[in-house]
Amino acid sequence: MANPLLNEKAFTKAVERTPDQAGWGSAEGKSTWNPPISDGPVSPYIQAKAPGQTMTANGAMSATMFLMVLLIAAATFGWSQVTSLQDGTIAIPSWVMGGLIVGLICAFGVMFKPTAARILAPVYAIAQGSVVGAISKMFNVQYPGIVVQAVGATIGVFVMMLVLYRTGILRVTDKFRRIVIGATMGLMAFYLVSFIVGLFGANMFPTGSSTMSIGFSVLVAGLAAMNLALDFDFIDKAEAAGAPKHMEWFAAFGIMVTLVWLYMEILRLLAKMRDR
Repeated sequence: MANPLLNEKAFTKAVERTPDQAGWGSAEGKSTWNPPISDGPVSPYIQAKAPGQTMTANGAMSATMFLMVLLIAAATFGWSQVTSLQDGTIAIPSWVMGGLIVGLICAFGVMFKPTAARILAPVYAIAQGSVVGAISKMFNVQYPGIVVQAVGATIGVFVMMLVLYRTGILRVTDKFRRIVIGATMGLMAFYLVSFIVGLFGANMFPTGSSTMSIGFSVLVAGLAAMNLALDFDFIDKAEAAGAPKHMEWFAAFGIMVTLVWLYMEILRLLAKMRDR
């Protein structure tokens, strides 16, 4: 989710100023709140705070690692709850839908109240992790070993995107950001319409192992990977802008959402390729 979660509006909500606080471009240290300049997802406003009260990239990475540990632990539990019956079918736990709903509620909660990310992000990691674990077990029963491949590919893509970003080979410009966010929002709208249409028995998704279906999955996985670059850029700009400490959890939540999305798309892609 930058993914859509990590956007300028969320950051400007988190950083508020009074007329007596010095702001960016203020000559006398007194200014009112102005719309942030359009140079990225974070306003370049730096507010003086005591050491330890502002966001750091290391803090965001530590929060991300903590959330991923929670997610993996929950995924292990979810995996263990899926059983294969004697007739070859798979018994899906009844709580899977509940986990999806809890995850969705947490996502909206973080989106509209970034200060709650420290609490809601771990809850999301546990709820979504259990669901991801259950789904992964279902895939692995049908395609043995596919989960290991998907996890390895996800880690590989993450490392590749981080290297490309850190070395400057991949630069997050305003145009790049607009394209990726626009494409992501368009894809989310497509998912929503497809879900509504699916309630009436229709299916808009390219299904099966056709070339079009595989191509669609490749594009979606690529879009998820591009969102990682936006996540990295958000962290750098938020740190430079002196964002509040709680934004470390907000940024970590965004990276976790993107990684889960990327993993699920890679899992679907590998399944389609095995069906060919």
